[in-house]
Amino acid sequence: MAVRLRLKRIGMTKQPYYRLVAVDRRTARGGSEIEILGHYDPSHKQNNVTLKSERIQYWLSCGALPTETVQSLLVRAGFFKKK
Repeated sequence: MAVRLRLKRIGMTKQPYYRLVAVDRRTARGGSEIEILGHYDPSHKQNNVTLKSERIQYWLSCGALPTETVQSLLVRAGFFKKK
């Protein structure tokens, strides 16, 4: 099973709110997740990302790959160094 770290959109029309989740890579964007790893609210300017750092480190150590957007959020949070 190839696991990806991706954003799952929740929230209302024109008010996006996302969950950072670990999912099988073949699952649809709104499909079932393995584990919820955090939240992202793009409408707030400050403190808009909440992450469970120990669980994210666990999934990355197991070989999970983040999408480009999730990787940019993790770089901002200090998980990776900027390229």
